[in-house]
Amino acid sequence: MSAIRTRRRIRTACAALATTCAVASAPTASLAEADSHRGLRLVLQVTVDGLRGDLLERYRARFGPGGFQRLLEQGTVYTNAHYQHANTETIVGHATLATGAVPSLHGMVGNVWFDREAGELAYNIEDPDSPILPTREDASEGAQVDPAQKRSRTKGRSPRALLATTLADELVNHTAGRAKAFGVSGKDRSAVAMAGHAGKAFWYSTDTGDFVTARHYYAAYPEWAAQWNGERKALAFGGRVWSLLRPASDYLLADRDDRPYEIDLKGYGRVFPHAFGATDHPLFFTRVLVSPEGDRLTLDFAKALIAGEGLGQDDVPDYLSISFSSVDAVNHFFGPSSLENEDVVLQLDRTLADLFAFVDEHIGLERTLVVLSADHGMAEMPEQMAEWGLDVGRLYPEDVLARANEIAKKRFGIDEVAQFFFRPSLYLDSEAIASAGADPAHVERVVASALTGMDGIAIAVSRRELSARTDDDLLRRIRLNSHPSRSGDIYVAQKPYWFLSEKGPVAAMHGSPWRYDSFVPIVFLGPGVPARRVARTVHPADVAPTLANRLGIKPPSSSVGTPLGEVLP
Repeated sequence: MSAIRTRRRIRTACAALATTCAVASAPTASLAEADSHRGLRLVLQVTVDGLRGDLLERYRARFGPGGFQRLLEQGTVYTNAHYQHANTETIVGHATLATGAVPSLHGMVGNVWFDREAGELAYNIEDPDSPILPTREDASEGAQVDPAQKRSRTKGRSPRALLATTLADELVNHTAGRAKAFGVSGKDRSAVAMAGHAGKAFWYSTDTGDFVTARHYYAAYPEWAAQWNGERKALAFGGRVWSLLRPASDYLLADRDDRPYEIDLKGYGRVFPHAFGATDHPLFFTRVLVSPEGDRLTLDFAKALIAGEGLGQDDVPDYLSISFSSVDAVNHFFGPSSLENEDVVLQLDRTLADLFAFVDEHIGLERTLVVLSADHGMAEMPEQMAEWGLDVGRLYPEDVLARANEIAKKRFGIDEVAQFFFRPSLYLDSEAIASAGADPAHVERVVASALTGMDGIAIAVSRRELSARTDDDLLRRIRLNSHPSRSGDIYVAQKPYWFLSEKGPVAAMHGSPWRYDSFVPIVFLGPGVPARRVARTVHPADVAPTLANRLGIKPPSSSVGTPLGEVLP
């Protein structure tokens, strides 16, 4: 044990004794004293994008002692956690974790939705009034391969479209602005959702390799962030490769390194080692994110934030969300049952061990409440499932649009009834329907019925029909994902293991209502949290109200989750 750590624990013990005496002698306690009595200095919310709920057990024998294993052995582990909504996408899951609400209430129904007023698709957190603060000239404009971000009309970002408060918001409000709240991620939407309205967000730029923020949060970068960006740490990977952490023979999935349905990201390759290439390659910074190095950069920036902002150093608990994005990025190109997936999770295990050691040294894990979860799971690739004999395939938006327009032309004489489709929402042209003198409800039913009859479609249901039917679990999940001004006229859900996504460099996809996409881990670790496994069904919406209960604050505004009694003192 270092001298610094020893001195810190002595100070902690003295402070705890002084607080106990003060509380015993005083008839009432101030806000600061009450929070001090709870003993927490930091809530650390770790989200692993795309970490399906079974992967921790799959790779557990290969974890070291300080990361995932620490959580699994010392924490309360919920082994049957599932999202309740149907559209299992990044923003939907992060917003649910942050708010304790379902998408019908927090409003983040998908990574993209149709802006009816503007007449075009909108990216979930875009905000033209909150431009991204520049760190330098973009090194590779348009390098982002995320199909959702391609729909963004502006580079402005803010939480303005999030319709509920988050845990971070409630903590800042409860402490009269004294609590510090931050969100850090490899993805903009992940950081923004978790930071909420009152916190501050930073995210990795695949244009520059910097961690950027927007005008909503700052007028200029704080000194510590400007210094970190000035070091250009991502450039250190120029000419280097992503290599396996261990000998190939040590891996469970050693024979899954080259499958014909994996994606070669324009020279990144399908087999190890994966070369990042030269720093001037248009996809260089994207490739870094599609590797364990993306998570390590995220942690390195988070360390600078913890030190620069002095998190956990006073008598009011702070909040830090770190959302690691590389597992999801790797899954999209190589699949969740690939050697690449196994290696990125094993290397993230080391990154988490580094994170916990840093927090223990600078704040103390005995004063930190940790919760780990994921925003969604991930499906196996349909080609893999087809090898096992399942009747599966890939559907594309143009297939859905063509069938909708075909039936509308045949039945109602409408040339193009489908205005936009971005999975899972189909938006119909109300003006075209009115011009044809057709009943909108009837058109919706007919088009939905025709789509349901397509290969690979489990159900297509109109919004009007959805509100009338209450006896089906799949429809219940779709209802929880529906918002009156943002959702489409018809919700389209694919059959299990069918893919419904845009054409492009994507091998694996999430977003379905099925269990492989809704299944995520939930693990709590911290003071007063017992080491145990819990098999009852719980939901990620339970996380925010549980944290609020531990902090003694009110839950977020639209929270519908239930505090998890196993982790409450």
